[in-house]
Amino acid sequence: MTLHEFRDPIHNCVTLDSQERKVVDSRPFQRLRHIHQLALTHLVYPGATHKRFEHSLGVMELASRVYDVITNRDNMSNYIKNHFEEIQCKDQVRYWRRVVRMAALCHDVGHMPFSHAAEKDLLPDNWNHERITRRIIESSEMKKIWSSMKPPLEVTDIVKIALGAKEATDLTFSSWEAILSEVITGDAFGVDRIDYLLRDSHHTGVAYGKFDHYRLIDTLRILPSSYDESDTDCMPLLGIQEGGLHSAEALMLARYFMYIQVYFHPVRRIYDIHLMDFLREWLKNGQFSIQINSHLRKTDNEVFAALQSASRNRRGKGYRHAARIVERQHFKLLYSRNPNDVKINRNAGKAVFDKLSEQFGECRFRHDRYTARGGAPDFPVELRDGKIVSSLLISKTLNQLPVVSVDNVFADRSVYNQVHDWLEQNRDRIICPNSQNEEN
Repeated sequence: MTLHEFRDPIHNCVTLDSQERKVVDSRPFQRLRHIHQLALTHLVYPGATHKRFEHSLGVMELASRVYDVITNRDNMSNYIKNHFEEIQCKDQVRYWRRVVRMAALCHDVGHMPFSHAAEKDLLPDNWNHERITRRIIESSEMKKIWSSMKPPLEVTDIVKIALGAKEATDLTFSSWEAILSEVITGDAFGVDRIDYLLRDSHHTGVAYGKFDHYRLIDTLRILPSSYDESDTDCMPLLGIQEGGLHSAEALMLARYFMYIQVYFHPVRRIYDIHLMDFLREWLKNGQFSIQINSHLRKTDNEVFAALQSASRNRRGKGYRHAARIVERQHFKLLYSRNPNDVKINRNAGKAVFDKLSEQFGECRFRHDRYTARGGAPDFPVELRDGKIVSSLLISKTLNQLPVVSVDNVFADRSVYNQVHDWLEQNRDRIICPNSQNEEN
């Protein structure tokens, strides 16, 4: 079978066979050539013009490496070997490897233009890009490709591994399927995260997202969640050998630093907010379509063209928001919460935003608040003596990992100096908690 090679700045070469190439050549996947991985981040970091297309190829490459490591029988205890029927047959191992590769390749086909920047609040209730991804994987166009593969791939298998149990809540996952989905979407070792950290770090020109992913992948293992292998209720999980723990810690730290230095850079965030404001006015009914054909026709290119057009027409839809992006007249950071403010009032940012809106008009300000969910993930670690322990029991780094949190207020440039001086004079009084702004 003919092999096809893509050159890649992160993984050097990504190789597919002729059957897999059909997926790359499909409309849904080719569309990803025109979806920026980091939305408008290139307006802050000029090199960040990479697309979901190459990211998805990279995720497939990493997923293949992880699969090969964790299904190598030399890397499995007898307990794990006996637990999974899927690794007893070479045909089954090959089948699931193809499923993992195709699920990784298609995991992002449901993204809206500019990826995460504008999709959260611009889809109908209970919809997200994962749900649209599932629709595309299950579409007649893609079903023809899945059925033409040898052996044919089950659509449901691809959906499960691409989305994971948190998104495909109506499907029942075996322990094998749960582990394979964690390979792509997992909080601890998901290759989606591994690739975007490495790739985004490379293209933004920062070092924060780099870590020893080779060592990390080589030490990944399917491990029992309990050291007592006689425990019949012990659910195998994706874990790591003790020798790879520092690489795992480096991954978690890389994610933290990329969030606070790149993903939550205040100028990047305000551009996302202006973009969302524009799309609310430009899109029909203020939302993206969930119909597949409409989805496939909408890329960053159409939005860029609309932004340019709107920025030249003062009477057109979305003019103000488009001009702020095209002419780089974004709102400026006025207030950023600090630790002292948090001690006084955990809702300090909202208190500032509300008071400024009341005093000068809400349309002149934007409030951006985000706090990451939970702490570091808990995963099994195989010690050098063969014992299995929780990562949180042996890693001080994971236990002390900071939580990503931002609470910023931005102001229109036209009033920035005025409101800055006013805020300096009234800041302490505004932040001091009272019955109206104190968190319940």
